[in-house]
Amino acid sequence: MSHVYEERATMIAAGELQSFVPFGREHCRNHPNAVNLQLRQLQPASELWSSDGAAGLVGSLQEVTLHEREKERWQLRKGTAPYEVEYEEELYVAGNMVIWSHGSKNQASYVYKAFTVDSTVQQALWCNFTVPQSKKDVKDVVEKTVCIVQSTCVNVHSMSGKDFISPLPFQVSALWSTKFGLLLERKNITVDGHMSPIREPLPTLFSMLHPLDEIAPVVCKSTGLFESRLQYVTDSALRVVFTCHEPSIIMTYDTQQCTHTVWTLRKVTPEEQTTVLKCPDQPGPVHTPNAAPSFISTHLRNVTRLDSPASPLHCHALHNQSRIPASPGLHSRVHSPSISNMAALSRAHSPGIAAPSFSGAQRFNMSCHTPSPRGHSILASPNSTLNETALLPEMEPILPDLCIEQLWTETSAISREKGCQAAKVFITSDLCENRYLCFLVESHQQLRCVKFLESNETSQLIFASVTVITAKDAAPLEVSKVFVPGLLSPTFSVQNHQPQLSTPLENISTPARAVVQHMSRLEEVGMPSPVLEVRSAKQHHESSWLEDSSFQQAAPHIHSLRDAVSNRVTLELSSGSMLRITIPEVATSELVKRCLQAIRFILPKDTAMKVLVKWYNSYNAPGGPSMHLEWNLFVTCLMTMMGYNTERLTWTRNLHFEVPLSPVIAPKKARPADTGSDEDWGYLRCSDYHWQVSMRPAVAVQGLEPVGPPGGVDNHESALGLESSALLFPHIPVLFYVLHLLYEDLKLDELQRSGARALVGLLQQLAKDLQLEDFIDLYWRDYPSFIKTFKEACVIDQTQMELMTWPVFLDGEAPCVFSWLSRCLRGQDVTPFPHLPGICERTKLLVLSYALYVVGDEDAISTNMLKYLSRLSAGGLHVCEIRILYPAMGYVTTHYLTCLFFFNTAGFTLKDLESVPFGVALPIRDAIYQCREQPCSDWSEEVCALIGRQDLTRQAHKVTLTVGLNVMLEPPVTSEADEEEDGMTDLHPEVTGLIWSQDLRVQEVRRLLQSSRPIRVNVPHLPEVSDHEYIEEKENKLLQLCQRTMALPVGRGLFTLFSYHPVPTEPLPVPKLNLTGRAPPRNTMVDLNSGNIDVPPNMTSWPSFHNGVAAGLKIAPASQVESAWIAYNKPKSADLANEYAGFLMALGLNGHLTKLATLNIHDYLTKGHEMTSIGLLLGVSAAKLGTMDMSITRLLSIHIPALLPPTSTELDVPHSVQVAAVVGIGLVYQGTGHRHNAEVLLAEIGRPPGPEMEYCTDRESYSLAAGLALGMVCLGHGSNLIGMTDLNVPEQLYQYMVGGHRRTHAGINREKHKSPSYQIKEGDTINVDVTCPGATLALAMIYLKTNNRSIADWLKAPDTMFLLDFIKPEFLLLRTLARCLIMWDEIFPNADWVTSNVPQIIQENIGNQEQTSVSEDLNMETIVQAHDYIIAGGCLAVGFRFAGSANSDAFDCLYKFARNFMQCLTTSTATVTGQYNLQTCLSMVLLAVSMVMAGSGNLKVLQLCRFLHKRTFGEMNYGFHMAHHMALGLLFLGGGRYTLSTSNSAIAALLCALYPHFPAHSTDNRYHLQALRHLAVLAAEPRLLVPVDVDTLKPCYALLDVTYKETQWYEETTVELMAPTMLPELNLLKRIKVKGPRYWELNIDISKGTQHLQSILSKDGVLYVKLRAGQLPYKDDPQGWKSLLAPNLNNRSAEVRTFKPEAISTFTSDVALVSFAEYFCRASENMKHKQETVALLSAILYECVTQEYPEMLPTHISIDQAVRTLERGDLCETFSLWQMKLVLELCESRVLQQRLRDTRRQGHGLLLSSEFLPVMKSSADRALDRWLCVKGDICLSYMRGQPMNNDTDVNMLACFLVYHSIPSLKNMVASDLEDSQLLFKFVKYFKLSKS
Repeated sequence: MSHVYEERATMIAAGELQSFVPFGREHCRNHPNAVNLQLRQLQPASELWSSDGAAGLVGSLQEVTLHEREKERWQLRKGTAPYEVEYEEELYVAGNMVIWSHGSKNQASYVYKAFTVDSTVQQALWCNFTVPQSKKDVKDVVEKTVCIVQSTCVNVHSMSGKDFISPLPFQVSALWSTKFGLLLERKNITVDGHMSPIREPLPTLFSMLHPLDEIAPVVCKSTGLFESRLQYVTDSALRVVFTCHEPSIIMTYDTQQCTHTVWTLRKVTPEEQTTVLKCPDQPGPVHTPNAAPSFISTHLRNVTRLDSPASPLHCHALHNQSRIPASPGLHSRVHSPSISNMAALSRAHSPGIAAPSFSGAQRFNMSCHTPSPRGHSILASPNSTLNETALLPEMEPILPDLCIEQLWTETSAISREKGCQAAKVFITSDLCENRYLCFLVESHQQLRCVKFLESNETSQLIFASVTVITAKDAAPLEVSKVFVPGLLSPTFSVQNHQPQLSTPLENISTPARAVVQHMSRLEEVGMPSPVLEVRSAKQHHESSWLEDSSFQQAAPHIHSLRDAVSNRVTLELSSGSMLRITIPEVATSELVKRCLQAIRFILPKDTAMKVLVKWYNSYNAPGGPSMHLEWNLFVTCLMTMMGYNTERLTWTRNLHFEVPLSPVIAPKKARPADTGSDEDWGYLRCSDYHWQVSMRPAVAVQGLEPVGPPGGVDNHESALGLESSALLFPHIPVLFYVLHLLYEDLKLDELQRSGARALVGLLQQLAKDLQLEDFIDLYWRDYPSFIKTFKEACVIDQTQMELMTWPVFLDGEAPCVFSWLSRCLRGQDVTPFPHLPGICERTKLLVLSYALYVVGDEDAISTNMLKYLSRLSAGGLHVCEIRILYPAMGYVTTHYLTCLFFFNTAGFTLKDLESVPFGVALPIRDAIYQCREQPCSDWSEEVCALIGRQDLTRQAHKVTLTVGLNVMLEPPVTSEADEEEDGMTDLHPEVTGLIWSQDLRVQEVRRLLQSSRPIRVNVPHLPEVSDHEYIEEKENKLLQLCQRTMALPVGRGLFTLFSYHPVPTEPLPVPKLNLTGRAPPRNTMVDLNSGNIDVPPNMTSWPSFHNGVAAGLKIAPASQVESAWIAYNKPKSADLANEYAGFLMALGLNGHLTKLATLNIHDYLTKGHEMTSIGLLLGVSAAKLGTMDMSITRLLSIHIPALLPPTSTELDVPHSVQVAAVVGIGLVYQGTGHRHNAEVLLAEIGRPPGPEMEYCTDRESYSLAAGLALGMVCLGHGSNLIGMTDLNVPEQLYQYMVGGHRRTHAGINREKHKSPSYQIKEGDTINVDVTCPGATLALAMIYLKTNNRSIADWLKAPDTMFLLDFIKPEFLLLRTLARCLIMWDEIFPNADWVTSNVPQIIQENIGNQEQTSVSEDLNMETIVQAHDYIIAGGCLAVGFRFAGSANSDAFDCLYKFARNFMQCLTTSTATVTGQYNLQTCLSMVLLAVSMVMAGSGNLKVLQLCRFLHKRTFGEMNYGFHMAHHMALGLLFLGGGRYTLSTSNSAIAALLCALYPHFPAHSTDNRYHLQALRHLAVLAAEPRLLVPVDVDTLKPCYALLDVTYKETQWYEETTVELMAPTMLPELNLLKRIKVKGPRYWELNIDISKGTQHLQSILSKDGVLYVKLRAGQLPYKDDPQGWKSLLAPNLNNRSAEVRTFKPEAISTFTSDVALVSFAEYFCRASENMKHKQETVALLSAILYECVTQEYPEMLPTHISIDQAVRTLERGDLCETFSLWQMKLVLELCESRVLQQRLRDTRRQGHGLLLSSEFLPVMKSSADRALDRWLCVKGDICLSYMRGQPMNNDTDVNMLACFLVYHSIPSLKNMVASDLEDSQLLFKFVKYFKLSKS
């Protein structure tokens, strides 16, 4: 057979021949555009469709001619996509269309994008631009783009959807894509003679690093003999012919010198930039720029565009010259002073203009029409104003970005003729990874290949030899992806022999250049990668062609090759048609690939190359082998190369590889007739296979008589020798060793076992011939019955032996991976295990994980790796290194973890673990099981998947969480009754149903807060009331009720906070505010607009604003909201404008308003609609909270006269808009301590009323706003206000608070305040009624939480009656609150502390109201009011201090005060205090309670709110309703998912929102702007933790342990909560733990940082949990009594028997386990005798499922099977026994014994059940003992080294030796004769005693 193989290796068969048509051509033909449509009208349809490609490529071309085909171009590349499937991308250009399509083997091509541009496309190319990131550690973003070049600009379309148009300032001959961006070659316009001689040449090569960047010239650094020169690339003879990304090089061709040069392309260093701009003129052919006038840049900028034919400015060019310097600001960017910034110029134009405006265009193109008298600036204009001096100061030189540095130049010896420019250049590498730069010179029909290497130190490329191959055309192909480091691409080239007429189809070959010495001999040595005769390929595939015999003479020949992608290439035939063919792989079978890898790894490169080439030729000969015969062919090929005569060796002769009858081979080997003959049968009976099969008991049962193993056909084995001149003969020992290591690696993969068995045949032959007894013994022990069949050995005599290179490593013991692991488990010392890097990765992984886990050496994978692994290389054994960083370890003993993280970094998954043999995998499974118990919450997704915790994997998975609950929970189905949209349908009923499972409180809240249905107006009709009066009475009642309805939206916004994700295609649903009523009994309509009663004007404007805010606040911050959607929501009718204004404010509060374009903001503000301005200003400021954003500051300043310069025009800004803008400044500068703003705001608190009417109305709200804003700017800064000491902020505020003489108004606005107001006479004193609230709250915020006692004492309530009379009781509330906020740490949640704020004098007198002996000077009314307000202030302070904490003490205390106030309201005392005051105090206390209980939905507070909801009479006005419903909203904040924070920022927001003076009616903004009520949202934070079952994806209950950090008030405590629950503030917590036993435990450690928990909470608080087996969720089984594991406490043994397979479904939902129970654990009728098997399997299944290691089921069963086969005595290979032995050794190993002794670990033993293993062990021991009794002699004869005959016994002997780890004979003798004697005696004794 081998001679056949020798002869046919002259060609290779290419696969998949198919005709090729670029996909774009088809698409263009049907692409709709103007020309196409006209054609359609002219032609009848039939003709149109029949017009073929040659006749009518209908693009948008001017005329459809036959030259069309020349105008189309296309290029293909390999697709780069996230998914695995390999595909091709085509970029097709025709006319002004570019079509980008994708297609792959299994998917037809489809258009990915099609572009049509305005003018003809000159070129289209793919290019990647890098966008550098500002942060250091962030990776740069790569924009993948398509660039389309037109004559005047480049259109860049990126895959992320951005489009750029970059104008071209000069004509371009070609663009090239590089690693850094685009390279542009300027077209060289030949110039007439009348050019001024002094002129410098202009640069010809430019770069553009990003479409928005300038086009900059490229510098070149060429190294001369003495110095290196640096200059712009100005040589017009240089043409770029090739660019490459990796390595970053370009190749140029010099048209004058006719040589090719390779340059490296890199970024310019700063030094080079300065050199190039400053350097003096150097002599030489290429001038560098002149220093003084920065010459080039002057030119580049002043040259007109006259020579550009496409320039639209052609005719105006001369007149417009003077525009250039006139307006530098016109085109430059805001921050760039120079006009020269090209990017700015390009950006200044709308993309519609193809040519840039003048100043941009003039920079690069030369016009030489009017020679200028002066040498330097060639201005083609007679206009003398524009001389050089005017221009130069404005010009900045353009800095170069890239530099090219010369690497290699072709020697001139090769060719010096004209026109030898390379037509094609590519980089390729041969089968051994040598890399070549190849270029094809068509005129010489040569392919020149330059070998290059990347040097280690400097990342420079070193170019070595040049090889020339004659070729007509060439293309690079990737032949295989087997070899690990780069891609192999032998080149595919068209040979051009003397063309004989007889062979029109020329040969195609793929030369690989490592061994090309003699190009004349085109045989195997020179043509390593073989030749494809296309004709044979065609015959092979398309036999239909052959029917016409004359065809062969007329066959077209191949004209050229194009579009090589991976291993496919297109052949262009001379007839014009194209064919696409595939070049075959190096190998398809995994085993052959890995053997080739090993061979290539160990042999010298050139030898390896020859081997690979020889194999490639024989494997891919036409009609090559089918898949399963590949291995046989490989063995034959390899052994032939080693010098074996494979025909003479029986086993190799019988290796069949069928060769189809192909024209080449047919004559060589005649086939017998197809019918077959008797000899065939005899032949089969003698084959090895038959012999092996008949050996197995199964066949023996059938009663065939046993046949002896086939002998050699001619029985003179002695004559078998080796050919010592063979290529691989000297390398046999080395090859044998690497293949042995590969075999050991295959043993560790269950899926490759057949491969190991195939390899063992080859290995044992080599071992026999090399006389390596150790190895032979090892193979025999692994496959006892298989190895026995090999009898022949080839004799290698001593002289031949010496010719071989014997590596050092062959002398030691034969490496066996199982025995190495076994030694590890037994705790013996181990020698390093040899390892082939990159090939035997599994060996390395498992050896190291054993070292980590079993030996417990944590440095095994870092510093101590050499103890366990020795790395093999061609030079011997080496050190190997791995560096892996591990995260901080959690609670688990570290070696488990290190083992896991090591596995994970190696990319090992559970799927891979299934293919590791069960004994080897057990310790790793054990480590995984140990980690599964107590993982850390912040491990990576991969590690969590490895330990089988889907809950953690899901948590770590980035994608699912962005949407949180909204994906999992379908929106609730609304019933008929809810048809009327009330705006509260989007709460998550599944979560609220878990939180409040006992009652319908959420429904009740919805009922209380809905404002979209008519109200019931129930007025009894008294007989004496006339009908008309009755109607009026009803309407008055309705008006009263409407006060309540109008206040509801403020509460509703808080209730539905962030609960909805809008659909971008639909407007936001806004429930309407319904102010009509229905009167019973007839349900008649009652309307306020009937004209019977007076309704205040504009009554609904603020309520509808609030309604808009409430609707907008539903939108969750995580939703996708675009600028367009915001504008899309704009209502058509003007009466909804207020609602839209509220909607805008809400978008600001949830952070979406930042997406609104500045243009739109400007639009909204110019409308001058007051509400819109308020909403927008507050919204934008809230969205930019604390950012000091400049653009927003400008926006706000326009609306605040005080922030404008004194000379500015007075703008008429409505008062409430000013208030909003002032608060906006506070928000934007929150906490920044900005000096200027603080100064202005401080002055604004006391702004006097102006002379006309300005600043006279509603002054209180403006002063308050200034105070709040000042407080926010200096929030919490206290006494360390940097740079503000001269402002005396606290003293000034104190003065505003208590009054006194007004100071002279300092600052910029003093002019405005000279003349006093005509309306208001205030004199020189401060009007405390106006300034006090703002100043008080400003002090509170500045000194917030500072515990500054001196400031706090200023705020104490006065303790004399005289002073009490001077202060409004309301202000006492503010002062008390302010004082408590400053003394934050002294607030205690009890009634005593609250009353301690009341001054002594009041406390003494409050009790004796009834007694008459009240002294005269005491005003009882003052005392009672002061008392109530101070108490309310104290309560409010407790509310702030414990906001969102649900603290029970705080709640009890506040609830008690609330009840007191309610009682006062209903009793007589109300008259003293006044209803209004009591009501105010009650509202504040109610708000305080709901702040404490925010988000908790407490029932008692809900009852209070409901009671107050019903009170619509008396003093109850709009403001009080607003307060009560805000309290209700806070109580159910965000549907129970949000609560309040107590951060400084949150307290500031709450102070603005809960200011204790509520509006009297719906249009009242006198004391406080109503819009500020919504700022409470800024204090909300998500703290609801919702456990979600990872299997059902439904929310569920789970027990949590929450541990608090130690503080000054309490020590570290742990509380048990049932989630879903509201967590306390995260900074108070230490850790959160999901408790067992229902769910798998999970720790979230917060002491390390709260980011992980915060990210969980912000994504709807979803915490994935996993139910343990056999457990039911709390909802179904609250007490835990129904669990299947509950009864198993009493009778364990009986229970196993009673385990019914049906019960499994409650334990696990795993399909595999359920079906296992179904089929294997249920005894059916015909399985009566299998009863015990069924019982055993049931027990195993029960064990695995209840102990939660279902993955151990296969292990249990494998052990059981191994023992059974051993008992039957028919183990043909000892593989399973090895595994059994490893399991038993693990049980006795140190690791496990320690763990069992360690009581803390709750006796977590091994994964295998306690009873199962001992039973199995004793069965195995018994079986081997029985055999030893009967057949002990065999053991003795083995030890004496005698041959053995009986096969079963041989198998059992191997089992015995393996199981008892008896060393091989040689080792036994070597190690210690004593031991072997002992064993000898033992066996004899054992035999005698048993017999």
